[in-house]
Amino acid sequence: MEHDGQLQLYAAVADQLKEAHARVRSLQVPEGVRMALTRKLLAITAVAKHDLAAAARRLERFMADLDDFDEGSRSEEEL
Repeated sequence: MEHDGQLQLYAAVADQLKEAHARVRSLQVPEGVRMALTRKLLAITAVAKHDLAAAARRLERFMADLDDFDEGSRSEEEL
């Protein structure tokens, strides 16, 4: 039973990672900001290999940060 929950979490994290990568690609930000965001995503992906729950929490915070970018309230220095 717990195995099913783990598979669902894995699928949810995978879907969110895909969405996050697409959102980063579509942002109208300087290349340095895009690179920093991409590095954060790669770090989250690496965490997912060892601790899926921690990766899900980090990814949730990352997506909230992307929402801030959409509103134009974040800068390169805040990364």
